Amino acid sequence: MDIEFARTFLAVAAAGNFVGAAQRLHVTQSTVSARIQALENQLGAILFRRGRGGAELTPAGRRFLRHAKTLVQTLVQARHDVGLPAGFRGSLTLSGRIALWDGFLPRWVAQMRQTHADISLRLEVGFEEGIMQGLVQGTVDIGVMYTPESRPGLGIERLFEEVLVLVASEPDRPWPDKGYIHMDWGPEFHAQFTTRFPEMEPPAITANIGWLVMQQILHCGGSGYFPLRMTRELIEQGELWLVKNSPSFTLSAYMVYPLSRQEDILVSAMNSLRDLAAEERAAGAIPVR
Repeated sequence: MDIEFARTFLAVAAAGNFVGAAQRLHVTQSTVSARIQALENQLGAILFRRGRGGAELTPAGRRFLRHAKTLVQTLVQARHDVGLPAGFRGSLTLSGRIALWDGFLPRWVAQMRQTHADISLRLEVGFEEGIMQGLVQGTVDIGVMYTPESRPGLGIERLFEEVLVLVASEPDRPWPDKGYIHMDWGPEFHAQFTTRFPEMEPPAITANIGWLVMQQILHCGGSGYFPLRMTRELIEQGELWLVKNSPSFTLSAYMVYPLSRQEDILVSAMNSLRDLAAEERAAGAIPVR
């Protein structure tokens, strides 16, 4: 079986339609359709129900899902193992949201380098959709994100809760603020924000990467919502200021991982994340409920 058939199958399963799979794989929709048709001919079974709503897995498709993951994971692992630098016995890929790479995940990297110096690490920045796709396809071993989606064969575990606070470039900056920059922290934050500020006019600037919003505020002034974990030091240094009487919001950070894998390296890496998350919860006094 052509491994690209399995990759394409997983892409369609993750996207829920052929168009989305084609965009993710950077091929044409006709190529995706041809690969799925060829795969179904090889297996002698229909894997997807095609319709206006997209492509839904059939019972046969759901049964093949586990095998497709295994095929792709085996190839990826083989490439990792064969291509390992001298002195390394294994490799691990972690992909996370960029905000979680500010402080939290670098501590995990430092801990892994100290306790597992013979493990090669691949570190990636991604958004939820891409991270989930990598987990489904087996190219990502652990994902750390804010709003994961449930997928067969993947475990989702809450690590800690971010406390999002409104900060500004000046201590007396008014609110509502024409210089407010709206950072898209995901649907959970959006729901809380719109409930608290139902009549607020659309902001002039929106962004999907917190680092961009932070740089804009620090260099040009303004205000925005950020995790307290990321802003605490800047507030103490007088570079940012908490907006008085502003509400705070919460946003859960999750770890997502393959349920079928129990390698010592993966288990140890996950336990390390759990330990660091416990420290984060203690520092923020925000218990996981």
